[in-house]
Amino acid sequence: MSHILVINPNTSSATTQMMVGIARAWFAQHLAEPPAVAGATAARGAPMIVDDADLAVAAAAMGDADLLRQARQAAGVIVGAFGDPGIDALRAELAVPVVGIGEAAMRAAAAGPRRFGIATTTPRLGASIAASVRRHGLEAWFTGTRFTDGDPRALGNAPQQQEARLAAAVQACIEDGAQAVIIGGGPLGEAARALGPRFPLPVIGPVPAACEALARALRLAARRGPTAWPAAAGAKA
Repeated sequence: MSHILVINPNTSSATTQMMVGIARAWFAQHLAEPPAVAGATAARGAPMIVDDADLAVAAAAMGDADLLRQARQAAGVIVGAFGDPGIDALRAELAVPVVGIGEAAMRAAAAGPRRFGIATTTPRLGASIAASVRRHGLEAWFTGTRFTDGDPRALGNAPQQQEARLAAAVQACIEDGAQAVIIGGGPLGEAARALGPRFPLPVIGPVPAACEALARALRLAARRGPTAWPAAAGAKA
């Protein structure tokens, strides 16, 4: 098969490579014949999406000719921002499966069904996150979003501090009654991987959740064994 393309709707190439690395690791662990994974980065917008204005620019950037050209060459596409910007238009342009990390993570977290919360660093996206939960029909299982203190971009440059504050937000979600917690953001992928082992319930990484959703959409063969498909995509990844 052709490759999988991870599109980063923000302009940080470092974030793109981080998400590509997480995707490659997930496919290598879970698939009998893992596909190649490539990354593409938006040419315009913000290095991190922190508010609705950034989200709108990212959605528009997803229609840029170069990104569409790269997407048309892929067997499947992952939109690597938690707000899934521009995903409906992208799906209309492409004949291959397109998965958003936000929707995939929410569906993985709510599977069962079970109650889920979201821990993230971007309080100005709170209303947008809640709207996404409603749009996917998952409001009945949503316990709410807990946000870290401090500027999200500054936290992104202080990984240990960011991880510590996200851990506190995860704990707050648990106290809200969540049975699974999503780390809400593509740039937070490494933090999600680090936080998983620290909690007794699933901590959902959005990129691994999207990888599982895309693998199912493409009907890719899982490795044999009891852990071939995790119960909650991205849990402790």
